[in-house]
Amino acid sequence: MYTSFSEVYDELMADVDYEGWARDYAGMMAMYGITSGKVCECACGTGSLTLPLSRLGYSLTGIDLSQDMLWIASQKAREAGLAIPFIRQDMRSLRLHRPMDAVLATCDGVNYLLEDADVMAFFSSAWQALRPGGGLFFDVSTPCKLKTTLGDRLLCEDTEDVTYIWQNGFSEKKQMVSMHLCIFRREEDGRYRRIDEEQRQKAHTAETLTALLHQTGFEQVQVFGNTPPKAPGRDEQRWHFAARKPEVMTDV
Repeated sequence: MYTSFSEVYDELMADVDYEGWARDYAGMMAMYGITSGKVCECACGTGSLTLPLSRLGYSLTGIDLSQDMLWIASQKAREAGLAIPFIRQDMRSLRLHRPMDAVLATCDGVNYLLEDADVMAFFSSAWQALRPGGGLFFDVSTPCKLKTTLGDRLLCEDTEDVTYIWQNGFSEKKQMVSMHLCIFRREEDGRYRRIDEEQRQKAHTAETLTALLHQTGFEQVQVFGNTPPKAPGRDEQRWHFAARKPEVMTDV
């Protein structure tokens, strides 16, 4: 996942307000008393959210499975004069050298965990990476978005340098959307190079995610809508989750 696609990812996501999104995450962390400190961002991609979070005063570590994405993220951080380590790891088995004040999984990272066991592995991994009193914060595209906005639709866009055809199909049985992207990128010589990308996302329910967080041992679990701290609406496109690892540890 995300090899040649990493080259066009930022162009396709150019309309996303990452600065505002970073402020939303900072606001959620502040609700749990985390206004500074060490933050691990999982599924960080090209660092578009990592950099503004770093500029807000947090000490960031970026985690992703794609080495190509991480290379772009590191270049962007260096050009911005920010010292951010980017590490290739699986979010289901984090191996960090020091306890974190917060673990984040941004930009649909949890949607790419297709089984409850994978989600539970991530929650357990984040639990181990956090200090007592630390927080776990993540967002997911809602079932409404995956079924209605993305599912069983053909999306197209044509810009000066990038053209894409995006065909989706939603499986009610599996509660998953399969996404097939055919991208044409204009090269310096004027010719176009074709990039093919296939992805799958799971339509997790808020009830299941909340139950798994509690099962892991997290407390003070909250669910917000697209713009925290607002409660989620009926047809919300994105949920944000926040939870705390207890200050005083007990057997779970």
